[in-house]
Amino acid sequence: MPSASPNGRSMRLTPLDAAFLEVESPTAHMHVGWVALFRPPAGSQPPRFTDLRRRIEGRVPFAPRYRQKLAWVPFGLNDPEWVDDPAFDIRNHVRRSSAREIGRLVEHVYSSPLERDRPLWEVWITDRLADGRIGVVGKAHHCMVDGIAAVELASLFCDVTADAPATEPAGPWDPPAEPSRRDLLVRGVEDRVRDQLRILEIPKQVIRSPGRVFGLAGEAARAGRALFHTLSPSTPHGTFNEPISPLRTLATVSRPLEDLRRVKRRFGTTVNDVVLAVAAGGVRSYLRGRGETPARLKAMVPVSLRDGAAADLGNRISFVFVELPCDEPSPLRRLEEVRLAMTKRKEAGEPRGAEQALDAVSFVPHPVQHAVSHAVASAWAYNLTVSNIPGPRQPLWMAGCPLEEAYPVVPLADRHAVSIGFTTVAERGFFGIYADRKTVPDADQLAGAVERSLDELLQRADRPVPALVT
Repeated sequence: MPSASPNGRSMRLTPLDAAFLEVESPTAHMHVGWVALFRPPAGSQPPRFTDLRRRIEGRVPFAPRYRQKLAWVPFGLNDPEWVDDPAFDIRNHVRRSSAREIGRLVEHVYSSPLERDRPLWEVWITDRLADGRIGVVGKAHHCMVDGIAAVELASLFCDVTADAPATEPAGPWDPPAEPSRRDLLVRGVEDRVRDQLRILEIPKQVIRSPGRVFGLAGEAARAGRALFHTLSPSTPHGTFNEPISPLRTLATVSRPLEDLRRVKRRFGTTVNDVVLAVAAGGVRSYLRGRGETPARLKAMVPVSLRDGAAADLGNRISFVFVELPCDEPSPLRRLEEVRLAMTKRKEAGEPRGAEQALDAVSFVPHPVQHAVSHAVASAWAYNLTVSNIPGPRQPLWMAGCPLEEAYPVVPLADRHAVSIGFTTVAERGFFGIYADRKTVPDADQLAGAVERSLDELLQRADRPVPALVT
């Protein structure tokens, strides 16, 4: 478990946070991100880059992790800690671009890793796009935030009203001294010992409360089911599971959120089921367009464990693994298969079970933890990620400029060439198809196939059919 500061704020990376750090490689940059496009009001002067950077600088103190960096425990005896960065400089994190096309900026920003000797985030702003809009491209390491926390970090530069006042400049940054190597080592050993003592407490809890054994048995069963679906081998796919390069691209689809809600209401599913079915249909059509035979693909689907707003950074997510029926030609059968699979996973408590399994792994030696992290991130564990990230329900503005589009970026582990992210802002839904630029150079075609897949479901939602085809 992570150590905590006196005010209770988590300071050491959790096992899941550390896993995202562990599986990063020169070709797999484990940052989550977002791409946002703002329209300056007609007839008004657009905000200057220096004003926007000052705006973000004034709000960074409300997200303390954004002025912290990693401190490594000597000899790797425990996971790193977050410590305040005395050299924090906003100019290293909020940067200006002269790009005229947002795609050029996206490819530049996401094709390089974050530097680990400073806080693990960057925001790039281009205020001179050819279409007159302002582009913002942000990224933060997955060990620092999950998808929901990344979306909520838009509050660093967004407002819920068009006329929100400018933020007052931040005061002087006066952090405490960095911990010494000895301090880091002592705390790392103390936390490892504390974790081992937690194991010894379990028999005592059972003796004091015999009924506890049934709770432990239930937790073990949930964890076992989660591990079974996690470790059930997938078949690496020739297109999506080839070795990847460091180069990235993002293809996008923007639709009214009502399109997905119509399908949801008509067939009694969830929006998440619709997203997964649309992804399955899009992948199927894309593979057929390449002359390949569509096959079932195993998807890793992140599930939020947050009870409310992302007040804390770090990862509060779990995962379920489900087969996408990309081999099924019927859009309705794909939707029904996805609905049944996700319902089964949730009713069996697998998201919590996966969290409990990961917590159990935190007790084993670090080399074993690292091996588990790489196994779960391998192409033998899953083929691609499909992530539905709920966004703000209200419209947003940046210095009086309304937000028109916002696309999520879901990271790629090694030998995973594609991820499909979906998020919402107000009444719009946005798909971000994030891909390795060399392995999947035609990501725009996959995006088009995803959009057509949604159209197929909409057409059937408007027909007078009584129920899903089974």
